[in-house]
Amino acid sequence: MLDIRRRQFITLLGCAAAAWPLVARAQQPALPVIGFLNSLSAERWPYLAAFHQGLKEAGYVEGQNVSIEYRWADGHYDRLPALAVDLMRRRVDLIVATGGDPSALAAKAATTTTPIVFNVAEDPVKDGLVASLNRPGGNMTGVGILTAALEAKRLELLHELIPNASVIAVLVNPNFSEAESQLKVVQAAANKLGRQIRVLNVSSEREIDPAFAELIQHHVDALLVVSDPFFFAVREKLVALAARNTVPMIAFIREFTAAGGLMSYGTRLSDAYHQMGVYSGRILKGDKPGDLPIVQPTRFELVINLKTAKALGISVPQTLQVAADEVIE
Repeated sequence: MLDIRRRQFITLLGCAAAAWPLVARAQQPALPVIGFLNSLSAERWPYLAAFHQGLKEAGYVEGQNVSIEYRWADGHYDRLPALAVDLMRRRVDLIVATGGDPSALAAKAATTTTPIVFNVAEDPVKDGLVASLNRPGGNMTGVGILTAALEAKRLELLHELIPNASVIAVLVNPNFSEAESQLKVVQAAANKLGRQIRVLNVSSEREIDPAFAELIQHHVDALLVVSDPFFFAVREKLVALAARNTVPMIAFIREFTAAGGLMSYGTRLSDAYHQMGVYSGRILKGDKPGDLPIVQPTRFELVINLKTAKALGISVPQTLQVAADEVIE
């Protein structure tokens, strides 16, 4: 009888010991959850590493002490509101609204209490996202990357490189929230330079080929691709068509020029995403988004592809080469 009781006791002890890790895990606090909202797709967005690095510097590593729920709109801006609402149902602790203004606006519509860290192409005050740059107030803060505000400078650079270009095509996505203001800026700059612009509206990948056919039909001399996350996603196709049709093109970010485009001028998105990671970590630690000032870029980069220029028969002035932050040969 004593042996039976001893065996029962050992069995109970073993069961209790096996249950201890389960109890310990159950007592551990749940990881904070970041909702990552993006207007494009994971395959077309190369800046996650920069975001994760900023998050790491703030003390958070995905899978260790923070969880991230990703929602991708695959270039369909109209899907963003539902994706933002879905993240709120998931009860995330923070929304990181990436891929430009459409994501930020969708996140703002989904919540007035959950913290939001965004990046936008234009002025977030003008867009109604925050009260001021220094003291955003409310539940939002982030980075204003000023890509749209630089459209006039891009047109000037294109004019400096190709002074005889009298008609310049402008590729615009009418579904982008900043399209109207972009066109106003470009038109004003074109008037100042005495140049004519031809607007090409493209809001989906299937509309790109017809737009280039129109561009060739009207004998335009150069192409300006305005700032838009969608155009970033299809940059390789735009670069290939520009090369095939021997059209000099300037775009808003280095990746176009690295892919074979002629020239680009704009901010470094990797810097913006790094900062968003840092801000996300600070908010998870207790900082209020309304107290964190909007970060604006202080560094802009001009990138010129000399190999592409040579293929197009364009001689790049020495002044532009010297001014360039990077010359691809």
